[in-house]
Amino acid sequence: MVDVPTRWYNIVADLPVPLPPLIDPLGFDEDSRIQLLVRILPSRLIDEEYTLSRYLEIPEEVRAAYRKVGRPTPLIRAEGLEKAIGVYGRVRIYYKFEGALPTGSHKINTAIPQVYYAKLDGAREVATETGAGQWGLAVATAAAILGMKATIFMTRSSYHSKRQRRLLMQLLGATVHPSPSTVTEAGRRALKENPDHPGSLGLAITEAVEYVLSGEARRYVAGSVLESVLTHQTVIGMEVLQQLPEEPDYMVACVGGGSNMGGFTYPALGMKLRGEGFEKTRFVAAEAAAVPRLSKGEYRYDGLDTGLVLPLAKMYTLGKDYVPPPIHAAGLRYHGAAPSLSLLRKLGYIEARAYPQEDVYEAGRLFARSEGIIPAPESTHAIKAVIDIAKKAPRDTVIAFNLSGNGLLDTDAFEKIESRIVSGRLPEPD
Repeated sequence: MVDVPTRWYNIVADLPVPLPPLIDPLGFDEDSRIQLLVRILPSRLIDEEYTLSRYLEIPEEVRAAYRKVGRPTPLIRAEGLEKAIGVYGRVRIYYKFEGALPTGSHKINTAIPQVYYAKLDGAREVATETGAGQWGLAVATAAAILGMKATIFMTRSSYHSKRQRRLLMQLLGATVHPSPSTVTEAGRRALKENPDHPGSLGLAITEAVEYVLSGEARRYVAGSVLESVLTHQTVIGMEVLQQLPEEPDYMVACVGGGSNMGGFTYPALGMKLRGEGFEKTRFVAAEAAAVPRLSKGEYRYDGLDTGLVLPLAKMYTLGKDYVPPPIHAAGLRYHGAAPSLSLLRKLGYIEARAYPQEDVYEAGRLFARSEGIIPAPESTHAIKAVIDIAKKAPRDTVIAFNLSGNGLLDTDAFEKIESRIVSGRLPEPD
């Protein structure tokens, strides 16, 4: 029987080369961004960010909360999808269903420990950014469970389009601001330069951090990119190791900042790095063509946020000032990818494929009709990659992917594309 893991896995311990550290921006006369982290992040999160330990014990209070919100999540054979794409009997496809969690995505896996750590520090409020709203909803839920206040800066385009998630955050007691907002200096400056600014995750991070530094008993909680966040998400992959009936030829996940991909694949990838299994497995990152940081970005040091309030990280990036178009998969709009994921991409352990939103929508629609689950727009990128791989794969190929969220609160995205199909501006999917 599968149980909630007792440990998270930290891939930094098994990387073939050292992970480039976070550094301060060059030419800044202000306080060190590294030193500033102690005023921004929960102290235990900082410890986890810099540890070289392979495994980290999950606090019992966190494990109890994981069970409360529905862990472990199921690993399901996608026989309906296999039949729909004509590979049944030749290719076997499995998916880990993180959308089964009450917040609808994998994001709660790191929201709970981070809010718990903030509470241990004596904080009374946590603040963060969110794009499509999965992370914001997870933080609002964790804060409600643990008796904390939450303030969330939501990219302006999503604030107006993802009204259902915004309403649920507010229902749970969170305060939600559209980003850029009038609450922070960074937000006011962005609005002055462009009153119609759609927002970006980089800017929303800057606002959330500025808000934390401007008050007492506040801590910032990070939705992705930081190594500690990816480590928390490995609760997914540690469960998968217990659940997989056979070793896969491919493990696939969508990528925004990298927490979903890292969480799903790192325990298996770590075994491959140590020579303990998964030698034949290929690891595939599926991203949005509008934000192709792993496919077309540069591998270099760049800001984690637009305003350089946080340190610089070495990663694949499109540039901290890149403002992605307001695509339906708003959770994939971050300009960079986590440092460990970027390094593994640079070393050839991770492959990257980018897809336009019309193509991934067709894949998600097919999945919904064959499996009875409506996937999140972000997750449809992984589904598209799985379908492409499966159709070309030889007999007895095994594919596992992370269905990182459900799309029950993404009706705005599906409505827009469906209306384009009905009007004849897009072809009817096969």
